Amino acid sequence: MKDRAAPAAGDLNARIAHRVRTRRTELGLTLAALAAQCAVSRSMLSLVERGESSPTAVVLEKIATGLGLPLAALFDDPAAPADPVGRRAGRTAWRDPQSGYVRRNLSPPGYPSPIRLVEVDLPAGARVAYETGAREPGVHQQIWVLAGAIEVGVGATVHRLAAGDCLAMELNAPTSFRNRTRKPARYLVVIATAGAGRP
Repeated sequence: MKDRAAPAAGDLNARIAHRVRTRRTELGLTLAALAAQCAVSRSMLSLVERGESSPTAVVLEKIATGLGLPLAALFDDPAAPADPVGRRAGRTAWRDPQSGYVRRNLSPPGYPSPIRLVEVDLPAGARVAYETGAREPGVHQQIWVLAGAIEVGVGATVHRLAAGDCLAMELNAPTSFRNRTRKPARYLVVIATAGAGRP
């Protein structure tokens, strides 16, 4: 299936660069101010904004949080029309260079909504840990496991989920996703931002 394969890194790096640079400008933040706000070095932020780096999911999540965005927003196509239908042919996949996990934004990229859908493939043995705690505005997620089994850590609590299980959680503590099995896992993430439409 075409949308299963990760696209050329340069395409998504350019999209992420544009989104980070545009949002930082909208917020009136310098590179130094954003670096202090999201605990990512100024030099790394500069590389990301120029599309000259392939940052990990952990780094991108820190940047997104510093910009007041859900991670999924960094992958949206800024030129996408405000169409309520998200077409499969228009989706792109992104592969985390550290863990190898692959994510696809399923929601229509240009349509304003407080809800986002993301599909994730987590390879056998892979782990991704996000260090950021509470978000402003608040972000809620539900994780629905479509295939395989994963462990989701929320703060000190670990939830073991099998195919068909669904976990509701608020992003108010460090979170982690781990596949301890020898088979890949696939899950759907439903993201809702409290009190706001999608930026």
